[in-house]
Amino acid sequence: MILSGAERETALAPLLATGWWLAPEGDAIHKNFTFTSFNDCFGYMTRCALWAEKWDHHPKWANSGPRLAVTLTTHSAGGLTQLDVNFAQKMDALF
Repeated sequence: MILSGAERETALAPLLATGWWLAPEGDAIHKNFTFTSFNDCFGYMTRCALWAEKWDHHPKWANSGPRLAVTLTTHSAGGLTQLDVNFAQKMDALF
């Protein structure tokens, strides 16, 4: 179920404080991560990938050296859901 305006604001407040931002359309959240090396970044992506498979929720991400750009949205629901919020929280915890 897509998060409504009030639900979205409540759910995203803690994430916005950690560097996530809401897409202008309100249907996705984004964050950029920076690591000390490509190996650290790749290791992080691997840890996140294990959770993505476990939860069957896969991020859109782009890696360039020690940098990672992430977008989370639930395509099957057509927007932002609690699953995106949960995955963002997991990514922050793994970071």
